[in-house]
Amino acid sequence: MVDLRVLSGDEVTDEPLGWPVRSHTLLGGGLVSDFVRDEVETPAGEVMRRDYLLHPGAVGIIALDDAERVVVVRQLRHPVGFRLVEPPAGLIDAGETSWVDAARRELAEEVELAASDWRILVDYMTSPGCLQETLRVYLARGLTPTGRPDGFVVEHEEADMEVCLVALDDLVDAIYAGRIQNPTMVVGALAAYAALRTGRVESLRPADAPWPARAVKEQRDARIHALGGETRPR
Repeated sequence: MVDLRVLSGDEVTDEPLGWPVRSHTLLGGGLVSDFVRDEVETPAGEVMRRDYLLHPGAVGIIALDDAERVVVVRQLRHPVGFRLVEPPAGLIDAGETSWVDAARRELAEEVELAASDWRILVDYMTSPGCLQETLRVYLARGLTPTGRPDGFVVEHEEADMEVCLVALDDLVDAIYAGRIQNPTMVVGALAAYAALRTGRVESLRPADAPWPARAVKEQRDARIHALGGETRPR
């Protein structure tokens, strides 16, 4: 066995860290994300270039009914050429600071449901090597029908979206069989399954618990935006 340091339980945590950014350049602007390049100074004094996408962040919801069925949507994802089985999810709006309120809004917009019991399943970074997106996945229970928020218009892919129920066990089987590929669906369903089967649901973080990654993002965005090179502040 390789002789490696064993982390204690308290040491198993992601650590905020940033090396000095010497320049920040907009390579291309998009509807949601800008493509940027940073020149970053390493501790050895070298300069490395890193290209990545800026992103406002998002929330996802594993909405579970009393029969342990998950509310899913079947939606076209043009970049990959698949109609994916996904949980209700969506972007965090500019200026939105209550993540659970964002999740409540998305649940109502996409599947016309409300929930009385909200808990945090997991926080994750979608693809941290090339994408700034942070995503929080909630477990929502106590489901009841509700209307879509005033002013919300169903359009584009969502106009052709199918809303379905899937037994949680069947969803987990489909994930292990390689039939489910949306990352929020995979992460959220497996986290919900583990929480339910190991008795962790009652000890899940409350819906309004802090989200440290968002604070780090705001600080980084402010420093990088000060260097210029973007079409709009983040």
